[in-house]
Amino acid sequence: MSINELRAVLAGPTSYDRDRLLGKMLREARDLDVWRFVRPAEVALALDRLRPRIGRRYPFWRFLIDGWRADGLLAG
Repeated sequence: MSINELRAVLAGPTSYDRDRLLGKMLREARDLDVWRFVRPAEVALALDRLRPRIGRRYPFWRFLIDGWRADGLLAG
């Protein structure tokens, strides 16, 4: 899959393929790389839905999103 194809799927509406790719990205990619494709608000909205796909990285993402909400950087 090319970067442009990945961007196109991630920019689209919620779907099986979008959730699959976003979950894989949250599980495998560095957090700084994730922000090149999606906004923190998108991750926050999808986080609980994607929990089974994220696996052992879920606590990291939960900590990050909850911290940003507590600091007022992300609507909650």
